[in-house]
Amino acid sequence: MSTHTSTGGRRSAVRIVGSIAVVGAAVAVAGLGSFGSFTGSTEAADAAVDTGVVSIDVALTDGSAPPPFAVPLPTMLPGDAIAMPLDLRNGGDVDLSSVVLASSATRSSLLDTEAVHGLQLELESCAAPWVHAGGNSFSCAGGALPLYSGRIATETALPGAHSLTAGATDHLLATISFPTSGGDALQDQTSSLQFVFTATQRDGAAR
Repeated sequence: MSTHTSTGGRRSAVRIVGSIAVVGAAVAVAGLGSFGSFTGSTEAADAAVDTGVVSIDVALTDGSAPPPFAVPLPTMLPGDAIAMPLDLRNGGDVDLSSVVLASSATRSSLLDTEAVHGLQLELESCAAPWVHAGGNSFSCAGGALPLYSGRIATETALPGAHSLTAGATDHLLATISFPTSGGDALQDQTSSLQFVFTATQRDGAAR
């Protein structure tokens, strides 16, 4: 009996020590988990960023007078009209939110200050180049798009212009006319006019 009891005591002691060892190992693993971490990294793909180019230019359709250019007009009488084909080109690589025409007098007279009886301007756009039909007459294949009609001194947006799109061109026809309603007050008047087209980029957006 005594020998059997002593043996059983040793086995119990072994089991206790073994249990302590297991608990100790569990605590050690938990401790490593509290202070350790896994890390990893990868190289991002190259991302090239370019800025857009906003460009608008105008020229006579025959290319003989690159901007800036002066267009001499003959002496006009009431009822006269003069038509000039122009190309307005979006030479940039971004679309535009607006194209604005500003026409003003560098030398002023009643011809540009008189809103009703003074010089009038009509601006039309064609998708294709205008075809000269003789004299002061031009035709547009497919029909012309009216952009402006009113007094010659103006500042107005051209919302339907083809040149709002990057790389596109408006084949414009600018017609300056002298009404017959002005009477003698508009005799012996001289005005010098300049036309400026201003392009504004489209709004920025998330890509």
